[in-house]
Amino acid sequence: MIAIADSGSTKTDWVILNEDLTENFRTNTIGFNPYHIDAKSIEAEMFKNQELKAIADQITKVYFYGAGCSADFLREIVKNGFKDYFTQAEIHIDHDLLAACYAVYRGTPAIVCIMGTGSNACYFDGENLKEATPSLAYILGDEGSGSYMGKKLLHAYFTKKMPKHIANKFHETYNLTISEMNVNVYQKPLANAYLASFSKFVYEYKDEPFMQNLIYTSMEAFFENQVLPNPEARVSEVNFIGSVAHYYEEIIRAVAATYHLEVGHIVRKPIDNLVDYHKTYILSK
Repeated sequence: MIAIADSGSTKTDWVILNEDLTENFRTNTIGFNPYHIDAKSIEAEMFKNQELKAIADQITKVYFYGAGCSADFLREIVKNGFKDYFTQAEIHIDHDLLAACYAVYRGTPAIVCIMGTGSNACYFDGENLKEATPSLAYILGDEGSGSYMGKKLLHAYFTKKMPKHIANKFHETYNLTISEMNVNVYQKPLANAYLASFSKFVYEYKDEPFMQNLIYTSMEAFFENQVLPNPEARVSEVNFIGSVAHYYEEIIRAVAATYHLEVGHIVRKPIDNLVDYHKTYILSK
C-alpha cells in the first residue's frame, strides 16, 4: 500500500492507496511541523492512530509533504519519526509548498500560494519551484495567514484599538488575560496554531468594518511581501491552497485586482488533487 500525506502545522490529511491505486481509506493526525515537534513525538502521535497502526507494516511507499520541511535537516526529523513506524516503506519527505504546486498544477506555470495556519508563495514551472523570498514563519512573516490575523487581532484587543462592541464580544468569547496569552505564545509549544485559533473570531465578525480592514491589510501584506517579489507574478496565474484562502476568496481576488494580478484556482484542501497528481505523474511511471 501507498501513503500520501499533506501536513500543515495543525493537521495532517492521510490517504492510503492500494497497490492498484484505488483508495483504501482516509484518516487524520496532528500536523508534523519539525520546527515544533521532534521525531520521538511524531512516532508517538502516529501510534495513537489505530487505522494507520493496523496497516503500517503493509505500507511500501510514503509521500509526506509538510509545513516546515524545507531543509534536509528538517525533513530528516520527520523521516526519523516515521522510520520505526513504517518499517517496510520507502519514505519521501518534502515541503508542503511542493504539495501545493502539485495540487493546483494544470499544465502551465503559475504562482502558487499557501494560506492556512501559515503562508508561503513560490513560482512553479511544472517541475521546479522557486521562492523569491524565504518563508519567515509566524514571528517574522506568514502574512495573510490565520496566525498573522490572530496576532493582529490580539494586538488590537490588548492595545484597545478594537471597537468596543467587538472587544466586548471577544471578552465574552475568550475571557483572555495578557498573562494567559503570554504563556501560550512564549512558553507553550505550537504558538502559531494558538494564534491561528483566533482567526475564527475574525471570520465570525468579517462583515464588521474593523475586521474588513484587518483582513484586507493582511492580504495586502501577503501580496506585497510574498507574491510581488516573484517577477513571474505579473504574467502568471496566482493560485491558492488553504482554508484561509478559501474563506476569504472574495477579498483575495479584490486585493489581487488592485495589483493587476490574475487569481486562478483557490483550493481549500490539496489532498484530493495531490493524490491525483501522484497517480498521474509519479505512481504511474
